[in-house]
Amino acid sequence: MKHLWLLALSLPALAQTAQNRARLAAGLDDIQAAKLRADLTFLASDALEGRMSLERGSEVAIQWIAGEFSKAGLKPAFGDSFLQPVPLVEYKMDRDNTFLKIGNQTLHAPDVTGNYPNDGVFRGRVVFAGFGITAPELHYDDYASIDARGKIVLIFNHEPQEYDENSIFNGKGNTRYANARAKMIIARRHGAVALLIAPDPNHREGNQRGGLDAGGRGANNLRTPRPTQAIADEDSIPVFNVSAKVAEDLLAATGKKPSAIQTAIDSTLKPQSAALGNVEAELRAATSQRKRQISYNVAGIVEGSDPQLKNETVLYSGHYDHDGLRVDGAIYHGADDNGSGTVGIVALAHAFAKNPVKPKRTLLFAVFAAEERGLLGSYYYAAHPLRPLETTRAQINFDMIGRDEKDSTQTHGLIDIAADTSNEVNIVGTKYSPDYRKEVEQANEFVGLHLNYKWDDDTVLNVLFRSDQYPLLLHDIPAMWWFTGFHPDYHQITDTADKINYAKMEKILKLAFISGFDFADSANPPKFYPAGSPK
Repeated sequence: MKHLWLLALSLPALAQTAQNRARLAAGLDDIQAAKLRADLTFLASDALEGRMSLERGSEVAIQWIAGEFSKAGLKPAFGDSFLQPVPLVEYKMDRDNTFLKIGNQTLHAPDVTGNYPNDGVFRGRVVFAGFGITAPELHYDDYASIDARGKIVLIFNHEPQEYDENSIFNGKGNTRYANARAKMIIARRHGAVALLIAPDPNHREGNQRGGLDAGGRGANNLRTPRPTQAIADEDSIPVFNVSAKVAEDLLAATGKKPSAIQTAIDSTLKPQSAALGNVEAELRAATSQRKRQISYNVAGIVEGSDPQLKNETVLYSGHYDHDGLRVDGAIYHGADDNGSGTVGIVALAHAFAKNPVKPKRTLLFAVFAAEERGLLGSYYYAAHPLRPLETTRAQINFDMIGRDEKDSTQTHGLIDIAADTSNEVNIVGTKYSPDYRKEVEQANEFVGLHLNYKWDDDTVLNVLFRSDQYPLLLHDIPAMWWFTGFHPDYHQITDTADKINYAKMEKILKLAFISGFDFADSANPPKFYPAGSPK
């Protein structure tokens, strides 16, 4: 009976494929809902206190994951250790001494807000660089006509033509360039000393990302105030948000209103970048407290079977941290977010280790630190990879793979959610790799999940940027987020292990097992298309 789901398909065209799938039976049989339940009940228990980054509960999670990798027989990925140190700095801003000075005018919060871990003074003339995007594959460059070296750069949030379904910027979806970090990287490459991001003036009212679900009156007021975390000694420049009024005053030097400038960009897709007079600006960043600490990415390897192809990598990933304790001592258990993904990675590590047939390429299992604090573990990995990024062929990232998607204040009125999602998983980012999507859909013929790609057309909740696949997507790797969606318990103390759909979670992991094996074994691994799916 246990192999019945493999034998049920009798179509002649699939017979050979079904025979090949039999090679995976031992690993697939090891992925069981009962095991997932036992592991997640521990990981999301009171004892781990919500696994807040750099706190006791996350340290317990780190050791548990490393122990499971060792028991499975994985090879350590960081020398002789499963633990890759991630140097972090935890800090608070000194808002009184953090400001933007333009001419004789000094601007504080709320007109100028931002976080930066390094105290400093950043001076330069201000230039306007449209949406702050340099995208050669889209033949679009906001920096083409300006010199940003030594300048403070002002840009709009989001992307051009975000309401145009025919836009080169992924129609009505996001591309990887809409994210503030991507814009910081681009500005830094062009020599900017700081980046100011203003609201895009033509953004539609009511088309903003929803807040966290209320979880009961006053629940959000009980969140424990915490310092910001960042990667220590990272090569970055300050990124601060400025109000629409500040942007309008700065852009007055062009003789145009901000809305007219955006309209011109949207209608022509030609940059409207310009210098903004001769006024010197000064951005001061000051911290009131600052402390360096170490967290860890946990990573192990199942080596590939081919003498040459084992040098290439397929990456499975997730993150183990969550939101810790509320001020009243209640626990953000994080069963779905992201205990489910962590337990999923551990289950797959055991399954691949037990499967007697190994794929040709090497499999790397990584559970990242400090995702909730800004994808810090995965950004650090992308800058300090344990396996070369240029030979990393695909990433399967799990973040929230245990629940049924439900309407919530996070998503209400912004995205359509099916009435029944009990057999559904979203896969985010496949517009960058139709090959990846095709492989998963072929594997799904043996699993029978409903695959949904709706988040690829989202411009509001910015889902493409919100988990650990994004740092590798910036490096032209087919990196996709497997995600069962938001629900009213998202980031609430009610995200508990008893609410997980373990039967669906088992199916998702079996699909990921088959898909990852195919990625790692195929003569033609998924290709990445920087401009999106080829037309």
